[in-house]
Formats: sequence, C-alpha cells, structure tokens
Amino acid sequence: MQVPDVMTAIEISTPGGPDVLVPGKRPVPQPGPGELLVKVAAAGVNRPDVLQRRGAYPPPPGASDLPGLEVAGEVVAAGQGATHLIGTNVCALVAGGGYAEYAIAPAGTSLPVPEGLSMAEAAALPETLFTVWINLFERGFATEGEWALIHGGTSGIGTMAISLCKLFGVKAVVTCGGDDKCAAALKLGAAAAINYKTRDFVNEVRQLTGGAGVNVVLDMVGGDYIARNLAVLADDGRHVSIATQRGVTAEVSFLDIMRRRLTLTGSTLRPRTLAFKTLVAEELRATVWPFVESGQLRPVMDRTFPLREASAAHARMEGGDHVGKIVLTV
Repeated sequence: MQVPDVMTAIEISTPGGPDVLVPGKRPVPQPGPGELLVKVAAAGVNRPDVLQRRGAYPPPPGASDLPGLEVAGEVVAAGQGATHLIGTNVCALVAGGGYAEYAIAPAGTSLPVPEGLSMAEAAALPETLFTVWINLFERGFATEGEWALIHGGTSGIGTMAISLCKLFGVKAVVTCGGDDKCAAALKLGAAAAINYKTRDFVNEVRQLTGGAGVNVVLDMVGGDYIARNLAVLADDGRHVSIATQRGVTAEVSFLDIMRRRLTLTGSTLRPRTLAFKTLVAEELRATVWPFVESGQLRPVMDRTFPLREASAAHARMEGGDHVGKIVLTV
C-alpha cells in the first residue's frame, strides 16, 4: 500500500472546550524498531483525551501531542522486529496520536482483530480493557464469587468492568446517574445498579451484601466518595482509584483501615512503561482475548463520529448522556 507523506489529524489548538479540537495536516509518522504504522480505521474517545484537551493531562515524554489512546486499523508499515504484522488488522493501546489517519503503535500493545469484530468495536477495546484488567483484577484481585462496587457504571470503563465481571464470576454493583442508565447496566449483566442521585449507595450496598460489604471498589470519582467507599468495603477489602473527578484529596480514618485490614491503591495507565503494557497485553491475549474471538466479549457502543467531528464526540462525552464507548471513524 502506498503511504502518503501527509495526513489529517485532530490537533488541540489551545487548552479549552471541545471546539479547540481542529483538523490539521501533519507528516505521516515513521515506525521505529518494534513499532507499527497503522492506517487508522477508528479511534476510541476516552476521558483522558478530554483532560488533555483542557490542558490538565499532558502526554508523557516522547509521546505524540495529538490526543487518542487507542486505535484499530491495518498495519501498512513496520519497523525492525515487527514487519511480520504488515497487512494484518490490529487494535492497539497507544500513548497518544490516535486522532489521525495514521498512528504509530507499539507491536507489544497491539492485539489482532478477529473475524466478526468491527473496526469501531476493536478501537473501543484497548484503553478500557487494559485499565479494568490492571485495576480491578490485578491491583484489586477481584475473584470469582466476590462483590465489586464500580462507579460510573455506564461509562466505557464501567461497561467493560460489568462485562469482565460477568465473564469471571464477579458480582458487579454499579452506580449510575439515572434510572435509565441503571436499567442499561442491569441489562448488561450488573448484579445491581444504584441511582446515586436518588439513593444512598452506602446503604444500598450494605443491604445487598447483608451488611458484609463489597470486596473491591473501582473508583473514578475520588474526593468525598473515598470515605463512603471505605465504609462499604468488607474486611480485607481493596479500594482502587483510577480517576479523581470530585477531587484529589480525602479524609479517612487510618485506624479503620488498620482494624479492617483494608488496601488502598490505584494507578494511571498512560505513563507506564512499554514493557509493563506489553506484559499486560500478553496476559489479555491469553486470558481475555479468547472471549473476544468467540464473540462473548464485545464493547458496549454508544455512538460513532467522523474523525473531523472530534469536537462533537467530546461534547457528547462531557454531556454525560452516553452509555458505553464513543468512537471516531476515519
């Protein structure tokens, strides 16, 4: 395939609202050793993209300044050690640059797109799949038969967490911002869904678990939610933070943490090393990808937008009405 010298990409003209995302022209990047040049068919939209657009989440050193952390498409060129993938379709976790007609992806964080999975669906998988696997199942040690509380139940992260919990026998309790979203979460396989605007999730979770509490919390809210999350953790429970939408500080009782042997942890994915992400990709290929290949695991899709309408996609995400993943198509 003839690769052009110049491509269309979505640039952040200045930190601000969705309208600062504007199409521009960039040189097509060149793959280095172990890298793939992907002709992007679709790119996922994620909360970190919104934060980067606002100027609150700069890309790590060496990463593209273009937003976009996951892509799917055909490999049209490759660097040393990765040329065997030329001509294949992959979806990949990238550190940036996904909002473009071409993107560089590490071969180590790329997974094959199986038959029956659309490119838009494939692009909706890597960021949420890596994030949920690392945090809920590795850091949070969620195991079969346990209870997990997941906030943002109809977000991309939340819907992926529900799907993985269902596959691995974990009972997912989710919070959502409306009765319609709660209904959607239950339809996806959540064990229970709580409208946090009308009900106190602390009381609801205690009733659901017979007072025992949940074994793990996956939290993207932070702030005043932290103490409430700890209140619903069972003894030896694990609290995993992945975002701080309501603030980065919280007041908690360490005596309570000691007495009940609670674990507080968390992580961010984008700054992690390529070696770490490659190891996670290998785990996903062995443990989760068979469910993708069989059709048992599919991302929950909200809407797709053409690449040039990235600003509309961001407005959709910030509006909070979406259920599942928002994806840009090229």
